[in-house]
Amino acid sequence: MGKQDGLTRHVSAIDVDDSTATILHVDMDAFFASVELLDHPELIGKPVIVGHNSTRSVVTAATYEARKYGVNSAMPMALALRRCPRAIVLEPHFERYQYFSARVFEICDELTPKVERLGIDEAFLDVAGARGIYGSPREVAALLRARVLAETGLVCSVGAAASKYVAKVASGLSKPDGLLVIPADKTTGFLHPLPISALWGVGGKTAEILQQRGFSTIADIAHADRVSLTRAVGEASAVKLHNLAWGNDQRDVVERPAEKSMGHETTFEYDVLDADEIRRELLRLSGRVAIRLRAAGMVARTVVLKLRFENFSTVTRSRTLPEPTDLGRTLYETVRGIYEEFAAEGRPVRLVGVRGEQLAEPGGTMVSLWDTTDGWRNAEEAMEAASARFGRGAIGPARLLGAERSERPRLGQRD
Repeated sequence: MGKQDGLTRHVSAIDVDDSTATILHVDMDAFFASVELLDHPELIGKPVIVGHNSTRSVVTAATYEARKYGVNSAMPMALALRRCPRAIVLEPHFERYQYFSARVFEICDELTPKVERLGIDEAFLDVAGARGIYGSPREVAALLRARVLAETGLVCSVGAAASKYVAKVASGLSKPDGLLVIPADKTTGFLHPLPISALWGVGGKTAEILQQRGFSTIADIAHADRVSLTRAVGEASAVKLHNLAWGNDQRDVVERPAEKSMGHETTFEYDVLDADEIRRELLRLSGRVAIRLRAAGMVARTVVLKLRFENFSTVTRSRTLPEPTDLGRTLYETVRGIYEEFAAEGRPVRLVGVRGEQLAEPGGTMVSLWDTTDGWRNAEEAMEAASARFGRGAIGPARLLGAERSERPRLGQRD
């Protein structure tokens, strides 16, 4: 998630020459927070923080109104509320984010087959081949933004440029709700006044080192003596930063590799001894994983249980299924069976997690002749549809009534 607050927003004139800006970077604006506001329109324009209101929690997302107070994702909730005492805290609903993410990517896929997904809320699109169908890159970007708004109620910002790097910088500067087109011949004029922090790979530590050596803008990096730049960041980084400073980024838009696993985990507000409470949480997490699997059109062959105890020691145990599944009930029965091996120990648990691994498409798996899961599948799909329309908790297993918690999504390639 970006940390832009909208204070430096730039957008393009309608008559900009976009003929060379065939790579788009689309980024959903304050995605998690914006999804929550669909159910809370009365909070639009107010500082809203998404996350669990707990001393152990961190900020999942924040609206631009909250970001102006210095609130950012991954910040401790306690610090965020000190910076913005009037913020309204909303619980996250990750299955809703997955649902709307899938809808946005469907729109992208309809505009061009060359879509590179980046996490849940952003993507690169190569629209060079879409000119004959949808028009110029700017027209494609405008159509994309209009369709996302009309079909989801959400807002996105788009950067268009001749390279992925410049397109991503442009989308960030166009936030919120903007479109910024950078023609190829305007690339250096766009990049060079920007601070060095706008360069990919320049985090806080690297920026500090470069600033100590007199580099403050991208222009300074572009015109730097290569020897001094190498001394500051090393040879490989010096070459990379110098190329980016001139807008040289030859990477193509490629489809994102398939996720290797999908999972969710929860950190309790307090260390939990009650085995029934842990089982309820495993049931809830299993349901969340199943929703993600079905949304991605995948099934899991292996199920993994993660437990972190009060002393921060962590164990993971896995079990391979006789048949791959995308059903929450099957996932839960499996992780519960694993958990029973630890329940008798009576150790306080700080964190629990459920993950599906060895993912595959359902068509590549054998289906049992006597499939007894149809009833559960129908029930889970009905609950999923109700949750997508009315929000999490609209319908669900009776054991989970009043047991909602905050969890973090775990993407397989980032584990």
